[in-house]
Amino acid sequence: MTDLRFEAYQPGDEVAISSLVWEVFSEYVGPGYAEEGIETFRQFIQPEELRKSAASGCFNMICCWSGSELAGVIAMRDSNHVSLLFVRREFHRKGIAHELFRLAKGECLGNHPEISEFSVNSSPYAVNIYERLGFEATGPEETQNGITYVPMKMTSQKS
Repeated sequence: MTDLRFEAYQPGDEVAISSLVWEVFSEYVGPGYAEEGIETFRQFIQPEELRKSAASGCFNMICCWSGSELAGVIAMRDSNHVSLLFVRREFHRKGIAHELFRLAKGECLGNHPEISEFSVNSSPYAVNIYERLGFEATGPEETQNGITYVPMKMTSQKS
């Protein structure tokens, strides 16, 4: 990971973030979703929506860059919920998702030491990825607005 840079989101990153997330979603997650879910997700990741979410103060993003290419991104909502965690295909299995989560978790706990757990609504595709990060399913697969997910949690003490 020596040529990778992990940096906090900066205004202007939202176009690259939206493009990366859409690319990865379309390849790995979207094929299992109904049209309604695909459209719901597409609207959520539009650059203007990402910018507004970041400006609201309740949505933190960290980017992983390889040169000028965005390799991965994590977005935390309300300091304890993983809202987005996506890594471009050619950067899979290099520890980027783990490092993004480690950095985001550390930032969240640094700002809010009272946080006792983290949550994520994982796509069925990503359940094992989140399990490797220390999350456990807390219920069965659900679908809301066409988005299928498995609710998962982990205590803030887990790595």
